[in-house]
Amino acid sequence: MLKRLLRLIVKEFQVTLGDKRARAMLIMPVILQTLIFPFAATLEVKHSTLAIYNQDGGQASVELIQRLSHTAAFSRILMVHDDGALQETIDRQQALLAIRFPMDFSRNLTAGRTAPLQVLLDGRRSNSGQIAAGYASQVFQAYAAERGAKATSTLSVRNLYNPNLDYKWHILPSLVAIITTIGCLIVTALSVAREREEGTFDQLLVSPLTPAYIMAGKAVPGVTIAVVQGSFIAVAAAWGYGLPFSGSVPLLLTGLVFYGLALAGVGLFISSVSENQQQAFLGVFAFMAPAVMLSGYVAPIENMPRFFQWVAICDPLSYCIPIMKGCFLKDFGFRDAWHLLWPLLAIAIVTLSAALRLFRRHIA
Repeated sequence: MLKRLLRLIVKEFQVTLGDKRARAMLIMPVILQTLIFPFAATLEVKHSTLAIYNQDGGQASVELIQRLSHTAAFSRILMVHDDGALQETIDRQQALLAIRFPMDFSRNLTAGRTAPLQVLLDGRRSNSGQIAAGYASQVFQAYAAERGAKATSTLSVRNLYNPNLDYKWHILPSLVAIITTIGCLIVTALSVAREREEGTFDQLLVSPLTPAYIMAGKAVPGVTIAVVQGSFIAVAAAWGYGLPFSGSVPLLLTGLVFYGLALAGVGLFISSVSENQQQAFLGVFAFMAPAVMLSGYVAPIENMPRFFQWVAICDPLSYCIPIMKGCFLKDFGFRDAWHLLWPLLAIAIVTLSAALRLFRRHIA
């Protein structure tokens, strides 16, 4: 029976990798996304436009404008001369941030009085606007400190695991899990649907293999591809982008295997309910978008409504991303990652069992 299972696995690899277009779909997206994502999915704010409405014209406001213009966040300063023009720059997205200096700004600052100013953000780009406002606030605070303003306390900030707040250290470990998701799901989700579409599904059913062995033969190629793709991205992150790897290589591979099993269950479930490959493709992308959104990659799970926090518990991606980050940045060992590994294994058991049950029902 094991020899027959091995032959089925070899046959699945031949079908998946034998076609040039199929090979290109598995290889090229991984390479392109590894090259593009770390630069395109940046969390930094650079070379933005800053709109200034300077009603003051004094020395303090002029000096602050010059300092803002020399920061990396604002490469272009757009001077406006009335409230309408200031509003229009935000409405037309000509500026990410707008600052209004009131008429008595420099006079109040020179006299030692409170000198308020107004900062307007584009709420349609709230995350970038808040980051840009933080950069501007640093300039204001540094200027106030130079003029002798004394703070009541000093705050010393140390960023653990990512001391320089390099956004690539956040993107690349997550990318290992996200790109792996696409490859594994496509391979497994198309497997049974392809058999139905090509008319070979009935031949597979009359073979000596039991439904469990057939499902295993369909799952192994997807898990293998997931491990290979994830390992490739991890090596590229460490050697190509200089991301430190402080954890355990066996843990990383184990995490990818467990994650691949969980994805294989999801993919085979989608494949079992799909009549053709087009439906399987749609099922994969219907799963992908919520999985990424609920994984904690975009926003912390703790910030979500209670219902979606419970849904995130069933999302395998919400466990794989912390494992990858732990391997790269936090010196994770098996003891540290066990609370993330066993839920992946549990999800794999549930999804594979559901796919097998549905597969047997179709046979009956």
